[in-house]
Amino acid sequence: MKTKILFFFLVCVSLNTFAQEEITVERYTAHNKGKFFVSWGGNRDSYTKSDVNFRGKDYNFTVADMKAHDKPKGYHIDYINPANMTIPQTNFRLGYFINDHYSVSIGWDHMKYVMTQNQTANVTGYINLPADEAGSFYNGLYNNTPVDMSLHGAQEGGTDATQGNPPAFLMYEHTDGLNYVNTEVSRHDDISKWFGLPNTDKVQINLTEGIGAGVLYPKTNTTLLGKERHDDFHVSGFGVSAKAGINFTFFKYFYLQGELKGGYIDMKDIRTTVSNEDKASQHFLFFQRIIAVGGIFRI
Repeated sequence: MKTKILFFFLVCVSLNTFAQEEITVERYTAHNKGKFFVSWGGNRDSYTKSDVNFRGKDYNFTVADMKAHDKPKGYHIDYINPANMTIPQTNFRLGYFINDHYSVSIGWDHMKYVMTQNQTANVTGYINLPADEAGSFYNGLYNNTPVDMSLHGAQEGGTDATQGNPPAFLMYEHTDGLNYVNTEVSRHDDISKWFGLPNTDKVQINLTEGIGAGVLYPKTNTTLLGKERHDDFHVSGFGVSAKAGINFTFFKYFYLQGELKGGYIDMKDIRTTVSNEDKASQHFLFFQRIIAVGGIFRI
């Protein structure tokens, strides 16, 4: 009888231990530490007005409250065409989870910044170009003087300098682009239980917040007083940013993420023409709306 009782006790203990082991099996999505992630997406951008200073050997003036906008491409095959993926406004990020809640990452925010052409802006400073340069048409002192920045405004007398007509006063954009190369530290929190999701290995919902900092590496396209433009990438300044987003992870490895990201950009060394003496500087706030797809994995 004692043998039967002992056998029954051992069976119960074994079944209970097996059941506990079944219950405590961890899902892949239960922990993030040691995982890598990579994402690619698109953005829309907004910018505050900015005072932009242009300076060179024969001029130094500031355009006050310059208005600018982004240059979206909409839904386009270039977002997934490897040969053209850097043409639209895009975001790339590669990161690593240092623990279950925090990650570090590097990324490239490829924004586009275009001076709104149909605007009149106040200009303060001076222009004193040599008489044989087409831009000398604009020589003079400016004291909060309204200047028409539109193409049609410059075309009142024509825009062909070879025929003695004035060139456009200014066309200014970072369209290849306003490249914010940055590092971020982010927090991630699983909120799947808020929605009663029973298996996070199938669908998981996370909130993420982060802060970042980096450098601006734009290719600035500037037509300034008829001068030949500088057409190369150049480290022009720095930026800081903060973001918040929501992440939907599917089948453990794939995710869709939406983010709102804002920050401050200060560029003190913008190349404008082929002359090393010609520079521009500006600072402004930006706001991004980002949608990205990505993967999360262990190596």
